[in-house]
Parts: sequence; C-alpha cells; structure tokens
Amino acid sequence: MPDCHDGVCITCSDVAVAVRVRELTADGLAVVDTDAGPEEISVALVDAQPGDVVLVHAKEAIAVVEKSS
Repeated sequence: MPDCHDGVCITCSDVAVAVRVRELTADGLAVVDTDAGPEEISVALVDAQPGDVVLVHAKEAIAVVEKSS
C-alpha cells in the first residue's frame, strides 16, 4: 500500500500526474519522484528511461510526455 498524504495518493487519485522517472527496477517497475517523495510505479505500458517525465494514473505510467536529453 502506498504512503498517501492528506487522504490522497498522488499515483492513485482520479487524475493522471506527471512525474519524473528516477530509476528503473525489476519487472517493468520504476521509482519516480513525487511531491510526497519517491514512489514505485509500473512502466510496463511505456518505453520510459531514467530522467523521462511520465503521466501516471493508478500507479501505472500511461504515457511518456517528455524524454530526457
């Protein structure tokens, strides 16, 4: 269960949130930077790399919105 703040989990709310990928981990997962600190999400549906900004909904990256340079 993710650590939610103020009753809302940034990656589980009803809106998608843009976050930066910090690192890729095993099995299609990644650690991303959120306002509340690092969280683990799935990147199985996108081709994301560290430094990319991804759009996340329900702990799932649904789009890469900015590639790292």
